[in-house]
Amino acid sequence: MSRDDASPRERPKPPHVGVDTDERPFVLVWEVTQACELACDHCRADAQPNRHPDELTTEEGKRLLERARAFGDGQLVVLSGGDPLARDDIAELVSHGTDLGLRVTLTPSGTSSLTRERVEELADAGLRRMALSVDGASPAAHDDFRGEGGSFEETMAAAEFARDAGLPLQINTTVCRRTVGELPGIRDIVSEVGAAMWSVFFLVPVGRGRLLDPVSPDRADEVMEWLASVSDEEPFGLKTTEAPHYRRVRVQRRRAEADDGESGGGPPTGVSRRRGIVAGDGFAFVSHTGEIFPSGFLPESVGNVREEDLVERYRESDLFESLRDRDRLRGKCGACPFNRLCGGSRSRAYAHTGDPLGSDPLCPYVPPGYDGPTPTADGRTES
Repeated sequence: MSRDDASPRERPKPPHVGVDTDERPFVLVWEVTQACELACDHCRADAQPNRHPDELTTEEGKRLLERARAFGDGQLVVLSGGDPLARDDIAELVSHGTDLGLRVTLTPSGTSSLTRERVEELADAGLRRMALSVDGASPAAHDDFRGEGGSFEETMAAAEFARDAGLPLQINTTVCRRTVGELPGIRDIVSEVGAAMWSVFFLVPVGRGRLLDPVSPDRADEVMEWLASVSDEEPFGLKTTEAPHYRRVRVQRRRAEADDGESGGGPPTGVSRRRGIVAGDGFAFVSHTGEIFPSGFLPESVGNVREEDLVERYRESDLFESLRDRDRLRGKCGACPFNRLCGGSRSRAYAHTGDPLGSDPLCPYVPPGYDGPTPTADGRTES
């Protein structure tokens, strides 16, 4: 049985207001491996069947977790991949992080490696949450996107194993043109499996994801409007990944419901003090070989944990400092009255324009009085 006593159906609390993202990230992701049995169409890591010979070793990984503890009590660490279960030492790493006081979560792939015994082992090691990916509302749709027959059934079985082990569950879903029509059905699955959280990732074109088509900016806003209603109606929590303008959409939606006549301005008083989490600002990523990135979707290294101090690089590197300074944003994002509430996806700006401080091309909102260039989904700009 897991050390975590939280019910899988307990609605999670949002990240604590008051955490200084100049000093620590809300989320630290360690990509423990790029090895994976699947060949998912959207894979950021362009995962491979075999482990890389230069992956961080068990002892190097433990030292990384020990440095993560220096960020502060209860630091959230996500062990991702590839498939973390490709490492035989994954439960040992979870246990070590837990003993350090970290909140360790895991994003395994839906494969035959995710057995009941391994889920129980992870729960016993102190895992706080397990995140499973569901990208189709039917076995055929999910398996086609994941590139492996039987993945849907194995994912649903893993969800049952997690529930039986008392392990809170998160469902991750990718939004692109190919999957957007599946979202209502996936919402039902999230509810049926008793997930604590639905994390909805809006595609960033890196890795194999470059071959997929994103939704249009207007369609993205429509999806976010719908997600806001889902969040209001369902007991599970809901968050977006690489789509911080969901926060703008929610504010505008509340204003429209209140009919306060202020739809053209910035965020309401007080809301602007709660910053959106974006690459380098509340978020940090360590690759399987130890490179320190603002995000896995923004692969600009500021050093390697084998030679550099993770905490110092997060707090003091020029790239991370620039990403935390919303006054340095350019284009629409720089002019936007919502930029402290939102900040735009720095990863998507980088992927489309090569400029991590540029505008997020997925956002259709045009700030009042703005007449500058607007990036488009194909990397061009429009006036």
